[in-house]
Amino acid sequence: MSVIVLAGTIGAGKSSLTALLADHLGSQAFYESIDDNEVLPLFYADPNKYAFLLQIYFLNKRFDSIKKALNDDNNVLDRSIYEDSLLFHLNADLGRATDTEVRVYDDLLANMLEELPYAAHKKHPDLLVHIRVSFETMLERINKRGREYEQLSFDPTLYDYYQELNLRYDQWYEEYQESPKIQIDGDQFNFVEDPEAAQKVLAMIDEALAKVRK
Repeated sequence: MSVIVLAGTIGAGKSSLTALLADHLGSQAFYESIDDNEVLPLFYADPNKYAFLLQIYFLNKRFDSIKKALNDDNNVLDRSIYEDSLLFHLNADLGRATDTEVRVYDDLLANMLEELPYAAHKKHPDLLVHIRVSFETMLERINKRGREYEQLSFDPTLYDYYQELNLRYDQWYEEYQESPKIQIDGDQFNFVEDPEAAQKVLAMIDEALAKVRK
């Protein structure tokens, strides 16, 4: 079985491209648990207390989604499990997790990565699609989708958090070697609002998948 995973910072357009891509491929979309996530609002209200719990919550949900996505070919996951370490270690660097929590988390993630059930003969996705957006676009998208706890008006310190998160994604993508990968410029190709840009992005992904599957 094959699976495609998306990656990108908050507001990059992962959910939108996941829907477009799944429809294009005639497959199923699997989304990160956000609107029904009982831990996420707690995290934004008190990140020092809930950073570890939030990441364990996401890790568990992501692993479950991977297993379900393998029921058919070409299913699309709107965030990769490989990003989890980036997100949690940023919070740890900001003092939102203890050394013990970091060790427990790293050990758990390592064990889960060893057991990824992508297929009997491989443990990696067919393709990772990283959506890169500027910090300005990131903030604009966050503001536009209107989740109160994500807004700078809710917590002005989120500005520095968002900025650092966006920067770290560039390094993360450069270092990612777990599978074939492609990077989409989300500023140049506004597939969220522009149908023509969406078709160009889908064509780029089709081309990348064709090369991978030769």
